[in-house]
Amino acid sequence: MQNTVQRFYSAFQQLDAEAMVKLYHDDVVFEDPAFGVLKGEHAKNMWRMLLASQKGRKFVVQFSDVNESDTSGTAKWEALYKFSQTNRWVHNHIDAYFEIENGLIIKHIDSFNLFTWSCQAMGLQGYLVGWTPFFKRKLQEQTNGLLEKFESNESR
Repeated sequence: MQNTVQRFYSAFQQLDAEAMVKLYHDDVVFEDPAFGVLKGEHAKNMWRMLLASQKGRKFVVQFSDVNESDTSGTAKWEALYKFSQTNRWVHNHIDAYFEIENGLIIKHIDSFNLFTWSCQAMGLQGYLVGWTPFFKRKLQEQTNGLLEKFESNESR
């Protein structure tokens, strides 16, 4: 049987958000530079929203260097996609850290260079402001606003 982190990324490659979130503990804490900290259903819904937005689009996920024990794990993963707001290609390299409890992910931290991402996603504008705390704050406000809108539509 595959381990938890391996199964998580295999589901991610298949754009299967439900298989991914089944591997999340109900009290999961997720964190990355784009969303900040998300807990529980918000973290699960973030994956549902992201993968729903990629249906029918070219979105490639690759992962490697998966290491896991009964209580923690790490992996490296890459995403290749077009950023919807600018239609620019992004090739993001992410380091992931996991804490695992009873076979479920209780904590998931994705780390990546936000400046590199902003340059790819936004071009010159990203180069000029992508390194600033202001940009990070605005990006997190925007992504969390999209998540709130997604969640309100899902509850109808």
